[in-house]
Amino acid sequence: MTRPDSAGLSDAERHEQGMAVRRAVLSDEHVDRATAESTPFTADWQDFITRTAWGDIWSRPGLDRRSRSVAVLSSLIAHGHHEELAMHLRAALRNGLTVEEIREVILQSALYSGLPAANTAFRIAGAVFAETAEES
Repeated sequence: MTRPDSAGLSDAERHEQGMAVRRAVLSDEHVDRATAESTPFTADWQDFITRTAWGDIWSRPGLDRRSRSVAVLSSLIAHGHHEELAMHLRAALRNGLTVEEIREVILQSALYSGLPAANTAFRIAGAVFAETAEES
């Protein structure tokens, strides 16, 4: 069994590791915005996702970040999490997926998640790709 990278780390170390991965995948701008928008009500949530999602799961050695992005995109398309989909489309590009590979992920998802889900994913991806092209 592959040992997770976070095994034996303190909560503070898991948070630090998670923050590094979160910044690498989502961008400093996104993480800084999320941190700035944190309130006493959401602070525990921000800490939880940083430690658990990013420090524990995204830091595991079993999959590279490109593969994790494919899995995340597929899941978000299937469940209709559109706001998260836009964010993770940007992350997928940052993790090295090409526009062509993302198109294939969406097409594959159409078979298992349905045509309306893929149609929406294509619309969101088109907007994200247009936005990222403007930033270049």
